[in-house]
Amino acid sequence: MMIRSTVRASRAPIALLAAAMLVLSACASTEEEAAPEPTGSEFEQGAVEEAVENVGGRGAASDFATIYFDLDRSEIREDARPVLRTNADQIKNAGTVLTIEGHCDERGNEEYNLALGERRAYSVKKYLVNLGVPASELRTVSYGEAKPAVQGHDEQAWRWNRRAEFRLR
Repeated sequence: MMIRSTVRASRAPIALLAAAMLVLSACASTEEEAAPEPTGSEFEQGAVEEAVENVGGRGAASDFATIYFDLDRSEIREDARPVLRTNADQIKNAGTVLTIEGHCDERGNEEYNLALGERRAYSVKKYLVNLGVPASELRTVSYGEAKPAVQGHDEQAWRWNRRAEFRLR
């Protein structure tokens, strides 16, 4: 009987320690838990204005705003439509040929990203042509992930690299 109570007594501290670790780990918070749940496009709440300040075009035709895309998408987002209307008016008045460059973030293989960048550039061209910009004044090219606007390996960088930019030809 003495042996059993000694074994039980030596197991008690281990059980208490395990229970305490479980409670403490359940109370700990991580950065992932603190992050808000996504509610649609990651470009909500003035993010496009932030992009203009942070990215700054880096050699793009400065009169034409950059268009941003959601992950793995080439559709023109609702917030990009007024920007493209403004761009269309400026292109009509510019009287020069512009190249629309499609870009991607670093995820995906090179072939996939080149194709996605091409779809993005073509989507912007098609939208501008529908707004009255002559197709003969627009060219498209895809750089895939080759020319990131923002360096980094997380969503904070990737969101600015999924874009279409305008270059004077």
